[in-house]
Amino acid sequence: MAEAHYRAKLIWSGGALGPTKSVESYSREFRAEIDGKPAMRGSADPAFHGDPALYDPEDLLLVALSSCHMLSYLAVCAHAGIAVLSYEDPAIGTLARKDGRVRFTDVLLQPKVVVEAGSDIEKARTLHQKAHDICVIVNSVNFPVRHEAEVAFAAGESLPSGRSE
Repeated sequence: MAEAHYRAKLIWSGGALGPTKSVESYSREFRAEIDGKPAMRGSADPAFHGDPALYDPEDLLLVALSSCHMLSYLAVCAHAGIAVLSYEDPAIGTLARKDGRVRFTDVLLQPKVVVEAGSDIEKARTLHQKAHDICVIVNSVNFPVRHEAEVAFAAGESLPSGRSE
């Protein structure tokens, strides 16, 4: 792929509730629209006076990293003939002050993968690194994105965690 373009429209929907007259009182709610897809409502993180019931940019970045790794992993497994039956990732992102700015300093992906009995479980474990290497979102951020994967057979036979950065 030489180049691709993505478009999104962001609308500050909170403006209908009043202008930004004070830091405490204005609404942080927004709506994101992408042609052909349902609109998504979001807000700031509650620490920044946002609505805790809505997605915030930090949530979305974490989901983007986790889902990109998952989709890359499923693709490399399909190419390798590994039958993945389930995949869950309780990812954790760390936000901290670094170099005078609040930013993500680390993300830990923790995929829990179940493969079909008889699959090459060692290959399934090592394919996480390949997925990590080809993940567009992981390759686009300036902080470490680590992964600690667990791979098990459907029958419950498991392999020790593979740790990687």
